[in-house]
Amino acid sequence: MLLCADLNAFDVLPVGVLVTVGSDHRLIYSNYAYQEMVGHREHGAPIREALGDVCVDGDFTLFDRALETGEAVTVDEIPFEYGEPGRRRFASVGMSKIMWDGEEGLLIVVQEVTQRIASERPPSSVAGQQQRFLQRYRSLVQLQTDAVWVSDPMGRVREPSAGWQRLTGQPWEEYRGDGWLNAVYPDDREPAIEVWARAVEQRDNLNQVYRVRTSGGGYRHVRVRGMPIIEGGEIVEWVGAIADIEQEWQEEQHRLLLDQVAAVTVNLADLDEVLRALAEVIVPNLADGCGIYVLPEFEDQPISMPFMATPMAIIVPAGARPFPRQEVFDSNSDLVTAVRTRRPIARMYPEGNPPPGSVPLTINGDLVAEVNSSTMVPVVVDGVVAAVVHAVVVGDREPLSVADIELLGRMLDHAHPHLSNAMRFQRTQGVALALQKYLLPDPPRVPDLEITARYSASATAAEIGGDWYDSFVLPDGSMVLTIGDMAGHDLTAAVTMSQVRNALRGLAIDRREPPGDILRRLNIATETLYPEDTGTCILARLENPDNRAWRLHYSVAGHPPPLLVTQDGEAHYLEDAVNPLLGVGYDMPRASTVATLPPRSTLLLYTDGLVEVPGEHLDLGLERLRRAASSLARAPLDAFCDELLSRLPMPRKDDIAVIAVRLPPSCPGTDSVTAAVCPG
Repeated sequence: MLLCADLNAFDVLPVGVLVTVGSDHRLIYSNYAYQEMVGHREHGAPIREALGDVCVDGDFTLFDRALETGEAVTVDEIPFEYGEPGRRRFASVGMSKIMWDGEEGLLIVVQEVTQRIASERPPSSVAGQQQRFLQRYRSLVQLQTDAVWVSDPMGRVREPSAGWQRLTGQPWEEYRGDGWLNAVYPDDREPAIEVWARAVEQRDNLNQVYRVRTSGGGYRHVRVRGMPIIEGGEIVEWVGAIADIEQEWQEEQHRLLLDQVAAVTVNLADLDEVLRALAEVIVPNLADGCGIYVLPEFEDQPISMPFMATPMAIIVPAGARPFPRQEVFDSNSDLVTAVRTRRPIARMYPEGNPPPGSVPLTINGDLVAEVNSSTMVPVVVDGVVAAVVHAVVVGDREPLSVADIELLGRMLDHAHPHLSNAMRFQRTQGVALALQKYLLPDPPRVPDLEITARYSASATAAEIGGDWYDSFVLPDGSMVLTIGDMAGHDLTAAVTMSQVRNALRGLAIDRREPPGDILRRLNIATETLYPEDTGTCILARLENPDNRAWRLHYSVAGHPPPLLVTQDGEAHYLEDAVNPLLGVGYDMPRASTVATLPPRSTLLLYTDGLVEVPGEHLDLGLERLRRAASSLARAPLDAFCDELLSRLPMPRKDDIAVIAVRLPPSCPGTDSVTAAVCPG
């Protein structure tokens, strides 16, 4: 049976269309093509009366049969007379049962075939056209339609709908009028009312999606379409159809979530950032809480039972007790089972019986909701279970379904390239940092002096870079301080850095000459042995002759200047003895200079990663470092270096190396600048 929604849609068709209702087939509509065929017919009269003067045989039993059986009927070459007296004409007629305004009726399609019969053409083409027309109309009405409805001009349902009752379980007494709103998901009711009001105000078609409670108790998304029936310029009613689109909606949401996962992780290299971005998509789209554990196997260390794991990305519901910062898992735990089977483990928990270690939702200490379901989903990266996602749902939210867990797995698969890159980055960076630590020696122990060095890898590059520092004591007791940066962020830069540093050691160890002269000879070696490479460097010699004032002999080759910070917080750069960078100028002379350092002052040598920010002028970074160092003048030397590194703008694009020296206090009663160091 069809729902005949808007009869005016048939006005422009080239074939005749009429509509009857009731067992006596009262004519309620005929289009222009039909009226041209048989003349104007009064609506409201039974069809036997309305067409009695044109039907030659007067056989209306076909109408009764189509209405009683509900089967579509097509009859070719029905004779009728209209127009020229005595001239017999022929029509092909097809009819199908419909529902109009709560009453059964017929949709009748009529096409004149007189000319075809006269030319003895086969009837199949005409009958086929009529059958296709009826089939098209039937398909349009029934396509993805689970219920049809009729409402008054303001949207109040005024006729029963068997489809709505099957979908929602509401009897007619409950959904009539505005009662249908009680089946709409609470959060969707207000938007549904607003869309209705706008459609009524604008006299426009209705098209909206909301969730309805089904007869089974859950909620499903439906698409509601409707159109106004207008008579005399006024809306007299609305007719429409409802289609269950839950699967379509879920597929669309899944696609959007997968796209979102790819988008939020695409430019991230740091594993913590990738996992956090994933967790922020999982919550709140699929779960209320999430923790992602990275497994020890990723570090090539076998898991011993029991073992402890810490989630790297944690999101809990607002007001909830957080995930434990560290958990102990045994061989029977869901996490270990998920790792061993490589399959998700799902749990449902009866109300009031949450699992041990669950995430109850509490506000101000009062229990609001408990976990109703959870899952452990293994994350397989490059063939290895590298992590496990623990997701939980709390309170009245629908528990995690099989579809939700499958989607979670698809999200993790979708993020696989970015997870793989991030984990390889973390692993490579760990190896690189170990190698860099091996290449960069610990500062020597020197009486009366504090010396501290730091190296911090780039936040975005996996390879070790060309930053380096060094310090060692000469045979005469003076100390050499040097820092530099060979261009590049790869293994070649690191190897060149190590060789240049060792060459500088060899050049400086047995000659007491100005630092600029040593850098001149180092530059010759650099251009000869590494003609494609360039770098920067500071070479300084710190000495205290006759236990008097500390003096710094230094030369700078294209490197940011040393920073001197006094005990009182005055900070300024030592900006003399500036020379071209290494790899340029071959045997050209290089300048040196001497600076006197106050007692308790701090000398800082650093690489450009400490002050450079992409797109920012270097002077801004230098001033930022100067102010920060000034504020830390009295901090212990280790804290001084750590705080400077922690105050950096993020993210960094370059490695950082620093080496700092804190001078001893002066002897009592001596000049603060030229005083001797206190003996003993």
